[in-house]
This record gives sequence, structure tokens and C-alpha cells, in this order.
Amino acid sequence: MTGVACILCGSDSTEPYWHDQKRAYLHCRVCELVFVPPQFWLSSDEERCEYDKHDNNPDDAGYRVFLGRAIEPVNRLVMSEARGLDFGCGPGPVLSMMLAEQGYCMSTYDKFYAPDTCVLEQSYDFITMTEVLEHIHNPFELLPKVWNLIHPNGLLVVMTKRVISLERFKCWHYKNDPTHIAFYSEQTFEWIANLWGADLQIYSKDVVTFQKS
Repeated sequence: MTGVACILCGSDSTEPYWHDQKRAYLHCRVCELVFVPPQFWLSSDEERCEYDKHDNNPDDAGYRVFLGRAIEPVNRLVMSEARGLDFGCGPGPVLSMMLAEQGYCMSTYDKFYAPDTCVLEQSYDFITMTEVLEHIHNPFELLPKVWNLIHPNGLLVVMTKRVISLERFKCWHYKNDPTHIAFYSEQTFEWIANLWGADLQIYSKDVVTFQKS
């Protein structure tokens, strides 16, 4: 399967990366994204059904610790009382609740659970996207729009597990979620940062930040 345009950079310089019994995976030689071609994507209704199974409980201490990895760079790099957007908040906007508890003024957006697009007509000091990028079908169009919502010197915080190598990918549980269709590596994030002229920081195995100059 070749010649399928990359969903992140639009290049047709893609090649087979891996396949299993359910799906194929392609690799882009330009931006290094690994992605599932569109014929294997779930329908919108099927995707929503998968998300409805999630139990994002704000009283779950372990879940709060998990999300805390995305809050750490916000606390380091963003002034208190800043205005933020949790993009792709899911059925339980726990991250925005945690950030609001720390004094940040938070808005939420999710195409299924918080679909008010008025929040996408405003601008923010920071935006968080936790466990979101791997689900996005059209990052080529969407990510620049999100980036343009951020003030100068503002911050985009991304949490998603990263591709390390083909050998690890073959047995990687993360790829098996049927709603996960895009897999980013450190090299992919470097490509995005260069495109945007952003300062990229790698915080942990699944958290990176982009800061505007």
C-alpha cells in the first residue's frame, strides 16, 4: 500500500510500516508519522461508542497522577490565573477540573462531549491535548488551527505515547486501540516544531510541549 497521502504533512512519500490481522500501518518518510490509512478507520458512531466506555473519574487518584504529568509543564511555564483550553476533554473533563483547582481559567472542547465551537473562536495562554493526537484524523488541518489559538509565548501541551522503533511497535499495545490511528515519534514532533518555529521540550515518555516564540 503506497502513495497514500500522509494525514499530518500531506506528502505521498509513504510506505508500509506494519500490518496485523485488523489493520495496516503506514510510515511517512517526510514527517516520520506512522498512521492507519482511512479505510481502516471507525465510523463516527463507532468511535463515539468506544469513548463512551471510558470512565474518567475525578475521584480516581491514579488517574489524577497520570494527568499530573501534563499539568507539570503548565505550572512551570505558564503564569497563574492564565487562560487555558483543554482540547479533546473527553466524557469527563478531569484535567480542566484539576487545572481550575490550581487557579487557571479553563474552557473545554470535544467534538463529541463538549462541541461548543465558540471556544475555538477565542485565544488562550495555553492549550492541553492529553491522549488526543492519536485519535485525530486530520492533523494536517486541525493542528495549525489549534496552534493559532495560542497567544505569543503561549504553550501547547501534548500527551501521547511515542513510537520508538518498528520492533517495539509490533508488540505495542497502544496501537491496538481501534480509535488510535496516528502515532507520533520524537522526530515527528521535531518536524512539527520546525514547521511552526516553536520551542520543543520533551518532558517524559508521553508528554511534550511546544512554546511560541
